[in-house]
Amino acid sequence: MESFIYDIPVKVYFGENQLSHLGKELSKFGKKVLMTYGGGSIKKIGLYDKVVEEIKKAGLELYELPGIEPNPRVESVRKGAQICKEKQIDVLLAVGGGSTIDCTKFIAAGAFVDFDPWDFFSKWAPIEKALPIVDILTLSATGSEMDSGGVISNPDTNDKIGRMEPILLPKVSFLDPTNTYTVSEYQTACGSADIFSHICEVYFDTSKNFFMLDTFMEGMLRTVIKYTPIAMSEPKNYEARANLMWTSSWAINGFINGGARNVWSCHPMEHELSAFYDITHGLGLAILTPRWLEFCLNDKTVDRYVRFGTEVFGIDKNLDKMDIAKRAIEATKDFFFNKLKLKSRLSEIGIDDKNFAIMAKKAVSGSALKGFVTLTADDVEKIYRMCL
Repeated sequence: MESFIYDIPVKVYFGENQLSHLGKELSKFGKKVLMTYGGGSIKKIGLYDKVVEEIKKAGLELYELPGIEPNPRVESVRKGAQICKEKQIDVLLAVGGGSTIDCTKFIAAGAFVDFDPWDFFSKWAPIEKALPIVDILTLSATGSEMDSGGVISNPDTNDKIGRMEPILLPKVSFLDPTNTYTVSEYQTACGSADIFSHICEVYFDTSKNFFMLDTFMEGMLRTVIKYTPIAMSEPKNYEARANLMWTSSWAINGFINGGARNVWSCHPMEHELSAFYDITHGLGLAILTPRWLEFCLNDKTVDRYVRFGTEVFGIDKNLDKMDIAKRAIEATKDFFFNKLKLKSRLSEIGIDDKNFAIMAKKAVSGSALKGFVTLTADDVEKIYRMCL
């Protein structure tokens, strides 16, 4: 168990009929609101009209930035930052899933700088100020509603890069599971694969185990396994949607880290997949995660797989350690590819090996990923090939 600091000052309104608090919360930060959202689904489900009504009732001035992409692009950050400067925006309201919230975080930072927002990623330019952010979540997946990071893509350079800064934490998050009722079966599955991967990235760690957090993570993994198929088959099942939404937030808000020291592995590898091919992030993680687990399994790491297999999937503890580990990997595959009905191979979604070498080098940032098992560029390329 390592020492750590935990500080997540995000106010959460969880459950139905909480939007009556929206105007009050936005008004704390000023009068001019920039609402950001994606392709228009919030209008189809009636959420847009409810949000606008609450903003008007509070006497606030509303501006909008629609069209934020599923893998949010730096051009949307640039547009949003420019609006903030021109209209002297006081507070940002992100209405949507993780992509919208991610993009909005860097709009908030971009509003205070004179340089290109891509410099936040390409040059690691400092983020010293940011506009306050309020969000209304519509997809359980990335956990951006309760963390300090985001990932932005640049199609011109085939880059997809993440960054975390405490100042980018949302001030207030509205989490109403009913806003996820219309999420498709496919996007529900992809979102849950993302949640599952967030937990695994921390769970599979070489730091000294923290029993309390191990059991917390195992409970969250079992929650995803139990409730995702229900949400897929019964889209308006409140219990299922609520459990997935709250798990999404707690999977990546820093609580489960508990002093974990290893860097993440699957996410950097997947970022290259979606940077080059613009695929759904959760789908890429579903394809990669079991192969990463296979690659990392050895006599030194097997004990972690044993706990994973017995506590998450209920595999018989009396079996041989390596047998338990391999069964746990197969159970993970069964969950992603059979129960969630996701494609199991990169070749099934039109991806071949022509970019694997350069993707692998970018994934390890020219050196190595020092994660659960240290991965070189050659190792990452091998894992990509295992996914074909």
